[in-house]
Amino acid sequence: MSNDKINQGFSLMEILIVITIFAVLGMIVTRSVILTLQGSQKSESMVSARENLDYSLGVIERQIRNANSIPNSSCTGVGSTSISYIDQNGSSSYFSCVNTGSVGSYIASESASVLTKLTNSNIKINSCSFTCIPSIGSNPPQVDIDITVQNTDASGVLGSAVSASTQIYLRNY
Repeated sequence: MSNDKINQGFSLMEILIVITIFAVLGMIVTRSVILTLQGSQKSESMVSARENLDYSLGVIERQIRNANSIPNSSCTGVGSTSISYIDQNGSSSYFSCVNTGSVGSYIASESASVLTKLTNSNIKINSCSFTCIPSIGSNPPQVDIDITVQNTDASGVLGSAVSASTQIYLRNY
């Protein structure tokens, strides 16, 4: 047997190639984990914003649907950020989007002189619109609502906006 065959090992080039392959595989796996975590954070952000929006719209719908009336001057034209109504007990109440488009914005409800925030402090109201349509013939008065919110805890591509629109018909009493 030859002495050359026994003393052979790995060359520097072979070791460098193996290290490069493992480095590339490590980068691919790391990138995949980062993308998965970002997707999870975006999903959590959207779920939080959707829950806040759904809760707010639920309260607004219930109160407006059961209202005795909506004064003609309560939401003037398209794009009003507030609406006044007379609730089923005859008290004057309103809903309003405060500081729309900025951090610290919220949806407010005032009933019986008690101001209540319907959205959390980590929710930003991007746009808000109440449109009143008076009763026409046998159709009861109608309120159209369009609201877009965003979770402020997530920024950049992780902070996607969530929108909702609804039409509410007042009950005929």
